[in-house]
Amino acid sequence: MRFRAKIVDLACLSHFSRIINTIAKLTKTCILRLTVCKLYFILSDKVANGGASLWCELSQGNFFNEFQMEGVAAEHNEIYLEFVPENLSRALKTAQSAKAVKIKLTNKHCPCLRVAVELPSLSSSSRIVTHDIPVGVIPRRMWNDFREPSVPDFDVSIYLPVLKTMKSVVERMKNLSNFIVIEANLSGEMNLKIETDLVSVTTHFKDLGNPPWASEDGCQSSAQGRDLESVAEACVDIKKLQQLLAGQQVNPTKALCNIVHKRIVHFILLHEEVSLQYFIPAIA
Repeated sequence: MRFRAKIVDLACLSHFSRIINTIAKLTKTCILRLTVCKLYFILSDKVANGGASLWCELSQGNFFNEFQMEGVAAEHNEIYLEFVPENLSRALKTAQSAKAVKIKLTNKHCPCLRVAVELPSLSSSSRIVTHDIPVGVIPRRMWNDFREPSVPDFDVSIYLPVLKTMKSVVERMKNLSNFIVIEANLSGEMNLKIETDLVSVTTHFKDLGNPPWASEDGCQSSAQGRDLESVAEACVDIKKLQQLLAGQQVNPTKALCNIVHKRIVHFILLHEEVSLQYFIPAIA
């Protein structure tokens, strides 16, 4: 089992750092799944226990100048590692003006991701700062626990408003309640509301647009046969929503939300070569 990779391009490095920062804000530990073409960051808290789930995938070719890996076996050419994303985020903070960053799976005293940051220096020799991030190797028999979460049939899919605006609304509401209701319909309308014994506050968003999802048989299924005004809603833990909005540094070109009425809210943030999915279960 071997893995080594190198980033030389500063723009790629800064983009990669932002993604890791976002993930570090959403979870204390996560699984890094390495394949020949992609990296996946996975958090699968059991939704039944009220935990959120995260699935972020990126194409390695868009970030790394060199990328080599050998998985556990020829027919299972993958590696699954458990690690603390905050540790990787900290290591990458030292790399903001780096000439290159190398990441390698090593096993000195315990399995580690070694992050070697090559910094520019005035002399001809370069300075290298090394961070060893402990990782746990996930055995093959447990891989199935970390498959991509299946998306249940949603009742409404809608584009999100500007995330900064949404974030400031949610931050103000967080001081008033622990729960927030997200409502939307197929006419591009979305409401964020909180209701307590003392106060009821609703923020309305209009003209957001609804994605044209294609159904299995290839025809557009988004609104056919559905009442466009009919509202789907889910009440979720406001802290989990705020974490997603506050930690968000992916700068998505598209951000949307799927609601399964009273069951789950599924967020998708897309940015060229990165997709981040975040599932927050509804509170009964």
